[in-house]
Amino acid sequence: MRTDSSPGNLPAREHLPAAAAGTPVLDVVIPVYNEEKDLQPCVVRLHEHLKRTFPYPFRITIADNASTDTTPQVSSRLAAQLPEVKAFRLEQKGRGRALRTVWSASDAPILAYMDVDLSTDLNALLPLVAPLISGHSDLAIGSRLARSSRVVRGAKREFISRSYNLILRGSLQARFSDAQCGFKAIRRDVAQVLLPLVEDTGWFFDTEMLVLAERAGLRIHEVPVDWVDDPDSTVHIVKTATDDLKGVWRVGKALATGSLPLDRLTRPFGDDPRDRDIEDVPKGLARQLVGFCVVGGLSTLFYLLLYSAFRTFGGSQTANALALLVSAIANTAANRRLTFGVRGRGGAVRHQAQGLVVFGIGLALTSGSLAALGAATSDPAHSTELAVLIAANLAATVLRFLLFRAWVFPDRREADARSTVVASHTPSAPVYATAQAAQHSGGPYAPLPQRRPEQPYP
Repeated sequence: MRTDSSPGNLPAREHLPAAAAGTPVLDVVIPVYNEEKDLQPCVVRLHEHLKRTFPYPFRITIADNASTDTTPQVSSRLAAQLPEVKAFRLEQKGRGRALRTVWSASDAPILAYMDVDLSTDLNALLPLVAPLISGHSDLAIGSRLARSSRVVRGAKREFISRSYNLILRGSLQARFSDAQCGFKAIRRDVAQVLLPLVEDTGWFFDTEMLVLAERAGLRIHEVPVDWVDDPDSTVHIVKTATDDLKGVWRVGKALATGSLPLDRLTRPFGDDPRDRDIEDVPKGLARQLVGFCVVGGLSTLFYLLLYSAFRTFGGSQTANALALLVSAIANTAANRRLTFGVRGRGGAVRHQAQGLVVFGIGLALTSGSLAALGAATSDPAHSTELAVLIAANLAATVLRFLLFRAWVFPDRREADARSTVVASHTPSAPVYATAQAAQHSGGPYAPLPQRRPEQPYP
């Protein structure tokens, strides 16, 4: 998996600003391979629909995946006849490669794609992209598995589709309902940061994109669609299913090891500036408490099992030290990943070292409790030892959470925000100039400009 960790989180969602003259709001990509028969009626029908129903400027881009028939000639002819149609030629096959290439080069703020067979009813196109234009959502997908969707297709494809989505739910905890419907859209600012993390270049491309977006907390809007199966589809079901399962394994492994910098895709909470300027309110405290309690409960059980095992061949102090050391290492690793959301290997050694300091405090509390118990009675029962250790561990747990949150895994975004506030009170001309240049450079992480209320959308 790619682990590009260029700095810069996504800005807050905003309604798209007014576009410059001649710049389309929507770019619909149609990836094709040897579709000389279906391409022209598809593009003409889509063009007529957008002309009639879509209120903003648009573009239709034909992405030819190294076709060997007359598809390139048909594409060029359509581009010459219809000013909103562009033809793009790739010399390598792969739907994912085509989408990545065209989307990365497009200047439209909303990027979409649909299959050339137009199995999806086009009346769903405006509902698909509207939440992206308004700033409500980051990605949008058509769903054939929603309750209100109407679908006409064979039992074989129905079974494969539902089985595949069940696999995604069970293995990758995906919550979106339909990964493979060829009817999706994404905001350009999101695509610029998300697409470099997507490795697949074939049919698994959009599934991988959705899984990473969902894991990063981006908002995915689903639209029920009417869908009619194309009996002449050239998709090789067995090969596609095999490649998809390989992709599921690869992405699941990357997510489990934390090798993906998904923190690059985080959004501020809320789009109202008042939501982002609240001070002195701990962020994510409830979620962290729940995660810490779950990890703590499992760690305590693990610790008690280790203590009982070590106690069979050693004294209580030795067993306690060994059990606490092993469980503390496991506890720090689990809290790092699950409770505080730290991914990747960067800083792991430092975090474990700080965790061992916290372990030392816990060891002092539990060892002191055992010493006090030994002073009170010369031969305490094993159950009494466990009770004393549980009480001491509860006290150590509270202290451990506070130290983890404030010292070991502090919220870097809050610290950066505080630094920004301090820096803003000390103006610096070079820094201001650099920031202004970055904002006007149009780079992949430059935030969208604010739209003035009096500025109408084209």
